[in-house]
Amino acid sequence: MSISAVEVQPLAVDVVCHNDELQVDLADGRKISVPLRWFPRLEQASLIDRKNWQLIGGGLGIHWESLDEDVSVEGLLRLR
Repeated sequence: MSISAVEVQPLAVDVVCHNDELQVDLADGRKISVPLRWFPRLEQASLIDRKNWQLIGGGLGIHWESLDEDVSVEGLLRLR
């Protein structure tokens, strides 16, 4: 019996910025939470600006137009 690895490309489906963390829900059911301090523009932004995000690349990344901030899902999985 052999087991083969299946490569899954992580895709974001939802994003929430809490007071001290960025939480990203993935299509495969995982949730990623990272400290908001890793992203100074997001940390210093207003609640309204933090909520004004859009998925880019079909969920490969997140973009905040008013903050000129982009975060890739793959980057979140590889950070620190």
